[in-house]
Amino acid sequence: MLRFRTTCGLFSMAVLLATGACGTTDAVRATAGEPATSTSTTPPRVVSETAWTPFAASGPVTLTHPSSRVERVAFHQSGHDGARQLAALPGAVAPTTLEDRKRDTGPHGAVDVVVDPATEIRSPVTGRVKRAGRYVLYCTHSDDYVVIEPDDRPGWEVKILHIDGVRVRAGNRVVAGQTVIAPRATQLPFESQVDKVRTADPAWPHVHIEVVDPSIPDRPTGPGCP
Repeated sequence: MLRFRTTCGLFSMAVLLATGACGTTDAVRATAGEPATSTSTTPPRVVSETAWTPFAASGPVTLTHPSSRVERVAFHQSGHDGARQLAALPGAVAPTTLEDRKRDTGPHGAVDVVVDPATEIRSPVTGRVKRAGRYVLYCTHSDDYVVIEPDDRPGWEVKILHIDGVRVRAGNRVVAGQTVIAPRATQLPFESQVDKVRTADPAWPHVHIEVVDPSIPDRPTGPGCP
């Protein structure tokens, strides 16, 4: 029987479809031959134990899930003209494509990986750190980032944003699915586009990843920070 792991435990597909809720519901009791009582209305969060499996690729570069527990992989347009299009792999957790952001780039130039806020973040690719540290997001919010030059495509950059407490620095070697680059994802203080496809409340944080060819000039957009 196919089973799924949620934040409420391990459920069969039949139970999840019948109840859509955690705990001992009417459908569970009926299956066990017990009398039906009340039914919970709180839906469970649908989570996959990924074990840092590959989820996307761009040319020779393969990306692994940055967390051991992932809710969703959501592709979207990048704000960088040099961003390479990402192809979802069979192991991607609940892959989806977010709505158009009115940018002049392809729909799979970046990806938001929604992760358990209590899990560490590991490198999604094997390579060498080019730069890492803190930056100001949207001219207001403090956020951390790491940029890695992948072994499989020297010259390209794998950019990871929305992580909290960087543990690597320029020159460090990192291994996909092994090297911890931050203890957790950043919980942003505003609603992101990917939050609209969450499976439960509150919304979990996400890690933004994109593969960029820096030889392609990026055309500035927007007014910039004052």
